[in-house]
Amino acid sequence: MHLRKRVLVTGGSGFLGSHLCERLLLEGCEVICVDNFFTSSRQNIEHLLPNPRFELIRHDVTFPLYVEVDEIYNLACPASPIHYQHDPVQTIKTCVHGAINMLGLAKRLRIPIFQASTSEVYGDPDVHPQPESYWGNVNPIGHRSCYDEGKRCAESLFFAYHRQHGLPIKVGRLFNTYGPRMHPNDGRVVSNFIMQALQGKPITIYGDGSQTRSFCYVDDLVELMLRFMRNDHEFCGPLNMGNPGEFTILELARRVIQLTGSSSEISFLPLPNDDPKQRRPDISLAKIQYGWEPQIKLFDGLDLTCDYFKKQLASEGLREK
Repeated sequence: MHLRKRVLVTGGSGFLGSHLCERLLLEGCEVICVDNFFTSSRQNIEHLLPNPRFELIRHDVTFPLYVEVDEIYNLACPASPIHYQHDPVQTIKTCVHGAINMLGLAKRLRIPIFQASTSEVYGDPDVHPQPESYWGNVNPIGHRSCYDEGKRCAESLFFAYHRQHGLPIKVGRLFNTYGPRMHPNDGRVVSNFIMQALQGKPITIYGDGSQTRSFCYVDDLVELMLRFMRNDHEFCGPLNMGNPGEFTILELARRVIQLTGSSSEISFLPLPNDDPKQRRPDISLAKIQYGWEPQIKLFDGLDLTCDYFKKQLASEGLREK
């Protein structure tokens, strides 16, 4: 019998998954990283490949997977609007079929499983900030619904397995997360603004920039994920996971310009349908249950993220001259 905990991370070569794999290895776990590389990059986990406790499997979670592990983190799913709207049917399949397959594996092995849900389950919220008790305001047939409703269905599946089979689950609702290894062209606001600023292109804001978001640095989020999973308390979620610090999109654009010293100007475009006007987590439960609060302020986290993208662009010769 192996002495180390063997952990399966689906979507493990993605932005968030690669940081989680890295942290689990640092803590002495064996890690099986599963990814189909639809939106992720092998580059994110190349530095982990020489580690004898790390294994990479190319696999689509919409198909069953047969491995022997001690716990599962189910992170597999496109997370940016550009990616999940590119193939909405596959997005729904990944959310739903992926959840069914991973829950089936966890049920067979009788092991804990974490589901990476999202703040998108709240839709364009009528309640602010959003507590876990809020049921949300989602357009079930809109362009974003493949992701929003896919994740809501996955949550329902997780709680059904918990109630019907006694499966130990943890469901975390992830709010906007940023940091090194974000996909440079995923259409999310932090990566968009930084890439545009570094290349001297106009920074595009959809709407008038008054809409708000709350941004959590990736290391803070991974810390909460681990505390959530490793606490044997009967509480299984849902748990808001994010930074309650709230900024307008216009404020974010100006901070990025300041950090990068860019000559970029700000350009305003029409607001997409169903784009939330406000997004901010109520993290009271995370504080009470796990003594967790984010430690990295937006300005510091943006600085680290900008440095990452500067190096990426420098290696490709694409930075503003």
